Amino acid sequence: MCLLVSNGQEVHFAYNMGMTESVFAAQVYALARKIPRGKVATYGQLAKLVGHPGAARAVGLLMKHNPYAPKVPCHRVVAADGNLTGFSGGDGIPTKRRMLSEEGVQFKGDKVWMAQSQWQPE
Repeated sequence: MCLLVSNGQEVHFAYNMGMTESVFAAQVYALARKIPRGKVATYGQLAKLVGHPGAARAVGLLMKHNPYAPKVPCHRVVAADGNLTGFSGGDGIPTKRRMLSEEGVQFKGDKVWMAQSQWQPE
């Protein structure tokens, strides 16, 4: 599968269905695995950190089809505004919110309180 990102670069990735995982996917999954309990990252943040700042949607697709859960904690990846988006585990978004709350992520209303809970990798 190929996704064209906003900066004009192609980002290739394949779901783990007997196909080789792309470098992009491997980097995203490895980085997401580092998000600690009680913190979240955004799709765009992960994309930027792996060198593809326009690939937030590609990161979202990788999280949606994460074959490594729970070792890669896709529930800790949220929208830039702190909104909880797409989660296929349990009852969906309510399960994602419960998991994050149990880990200590702070909320303001229905959104993650990004000032308190966004992961800042070293």
